[in-house]
Amino acid sequence: MQVKSKMVLMLSLVMGIITTILFFQYMKQINTEKATTATIRTIEVVVAKEKIEKNEKISSKKLELVQMPEKNVLPQAVKSLSEAEGKLATAMIEKGETILSHRLGTEQEEGVYVSRKVRDGYRAISVGVNINQSVTNLLEPEDEVDVIFTKIIKNKAKQDVAQSVMLLNKARVLAVGRRMLTPENTKEKYIEYSSVTLELKPEDALKLVNATEEGKIHLILNKRPLMSEGNKTNQ
Repeated sequence: MQVKSKMVLMLSLVMGIITTILFFQYMKQINTEKATTATIRTIEVVVAKEKIEKNEKISSKKLELVQMPEKNVLPQAVKSLSEAEGKLATAMIEKGETILSHRLGTEQEEGVYVSRKVRDGYRAISVGVNINQSVTNLLEPEDEVDVIFTKIIKNKAKQDVAQSVMLLNKARVLAVGRRMLTPENTKEKYIEYSSVTLELKPEDALKLVNATEEGKIHLILNKRPLMSEGNKTNQ
């Protein structure tokens, strides 16, 4: 009986020692993890609070500042709201995506590169117009126009008659002459021009080219949509 008691006591001591060792190892691991977490440096970057469309003028309402581990932050990441606010998105930016400097443009740049204004899936094409065809040169960039195609055909009496059809609806005007900015964004309020550049789907661009070869076109001006921060450049 005495031997049995001694064995129980020895086992208790051994278990106590093992428990103590395991406890100290656990505490050491916890402290190590805390120390590692404390040494991770973070940096504040600008991200999209909402989805931002290509060519959209970025409002501060669609931006927010978040902390990110410094090692995960790209060099091009924008770090202050003022760097992005009022700029134009040169590509679509998803919600939660970090704002990168090379994906931001200015309206001055938009006035130099018409290719920056063309949306994905569209093409820019220019057509010659006279005063009457261009609504007395009153068309402006970002207007929307319908395109009427007119050609001369023979009627049953073999007489020449004009036949007109609606060729395209609500084509976006990218430029008039060489001006690509709206009047409120340029000092050049009025210019005379003999060409208009439209943004069209490739198949519609082909229709327009064929129409200009076969007859005449006229542009009809649509009512300009009300402007907002989200659609000033992306009608």
